[in-house]
Amino acid sequence: MIDEGTTAPDFAAPAVAVGPAGRDAVGDGSADRAAAELALFRLVEAHDAVALLFAPATFVPTSTAELAAVRDAGWDDRDDLAVVALTGDSLYAAFAYADRFDLSFPVVADFHGGAAESYDLLADSWEGHSDVPRRAAVVVDGDWTVRFAAAADDALDRVDPAPVERATGALRDLGVDAARPRVDYDGEW
Repeated sequence: MIDEGTTAPDFAAPAVAVGPAGRDAVGDGSADRAAAELALFRLVEAHDAVALLFAPATFVPTSTAELAAVRDAGWDDRDDLAVVALTGDSLYAAFAYADRFDLSFPVVADFHGGAAESYDLLADSWEGHSDVPRRAAVVVDGDWTVRFAAAADDALDRVDPAPVERATGALRDLGVDAARPRVDYDGEW
């Protein structure tokens, strides 16, 4: 896993861009879901912090619980914070996932694990799949410094507190007064 205090790698990848963060990613002012290339540098330049939330695949219950908690905490509705989910699935799966769980932040299709690998978050194997992201949360500040990085040992582990819950402290250290997500692993995921 990438170390806190190091420079965050940039990446560009296909994404389903939705809601307020989606407008930033697409750049056309629309709020509709659309396929677009998400370039991390655009988000880092425009926000005080960027939360990168990695998952091995869409529809993984524990990852979905974390992403829903972030959605419900309003992280995606702030001018000072951008939220990006990155999964090892296709863009088509990302569309279905964003629709099913009403995610209003971009969902990146890191299908071959390039972004995850650049953050040293690539799982060799998980549930019969190779080269997929580990379940993790990373916070990058406006100077490209990794301010927080935490991963679950296994994507299905019910980590308490969850990585996204622990990321709140790093956001507050950056002056981003984001509410702490409340992860409910027992939701209808």
